[in-house]
Amino acid sequence: MEFYVKFWGTRGSIPTPGYRTKKFGGNTSCVEIRIGQELIICDAGSGLREMGLDLVTRKQQPPQGHFFFSHAHWDHIQGFPFFLPAYQSSYTFFVYGTSAEGVRVYDLLSGQMQSSYHPVDFSELSANIQARELSEGKTQIDGIEVDSYAMNHPGGATTYSFAIDGRKTIYASDCEVDAVLANREESLADPQAPRRLPTTMVDFFRDADLAIIDGQYTDQEYLDRIGWGHSRATTLVDLAVAAGVKQLAVTHHDPMQADDDVSRKIAACRSRAERLGSDLIVFGAREGMELKID
Repeated sequence: MEFYVKFWGTRGSIPTPGYRTKKFGGNTSCVEIRIGQELIICDAGSGLREMGLDLVTRKQQPPQGHFFFSHAHWDHIQGFPFFLPAYQSSYTFFVYGTSAEGVRVYDLLSGQMQSSYHPVDFSELSANIQARELSEGKTQIDGIEVDSYAMNHPGGATTYSFAIDGRKTIYASDCEVDAVLANREESLADPQAPRRLPTTMVDFFRDADLAIIDGQYTDQEYLDRIGWGHSRATTLVDLAVAAGVKQLAVTHHDPMQADDDVSRKIAACRSRAERLGSDLIVFGAREGMELKID
């Protein structure tokens, strides 16, 4: 069964179009995962608009899709009103969430389309859109095992794992991994110090073929943004190495980071992986990048 991942939005907080961001992209969070005939969409930031335009032109387009939201902050839902397939009756979309969260996200998607904010009401969408609950954080979609893990972020955020036939991809946006380090103060005072991560988190990421994780800040930037809900990119390296992850895609790039800044951030991550004696593959997520998970 074929397993593909494509990035449609890799920026955090607010869209940042322009020449400074043309390499890694300026659209906010949206990742497409295709496993066999199933379409999974992680977050609906502004990148969802481009994905929707592409989706309706495909010759073998799936009749349904599954939305998984890390959380409902504006930069993760703002693309939904401009998602063309939502206006076509041939599509069915399921909106997932843990416990009542699925209904909550569904309500927020419709709420942002009230007349005060948007000219087209949610009720005018032609697609069949339904809220679904993740049973005890897990569910099955045509043999795909979906698991979830609660992350540290203002208002909360959920990380998702998608696994089938021994292959696993993890999507973890808006997570402040640094906030839960056992040696947090030491690691802030000495950025070279190993970062001690919660065992439960390491186990959740264990042996992932690809981990897409929010690494919005450099080590220096994070010192002025503690508690804002995002990680130092270099901390993700420690997590990936400890969990035996094969590839790490750093995403949710800060809106103030130009392409050169993102490149330097990724270079720092690669240097840290080398110092840790790991052959971990680290790269910066960029719009249009597509990967096959073997």
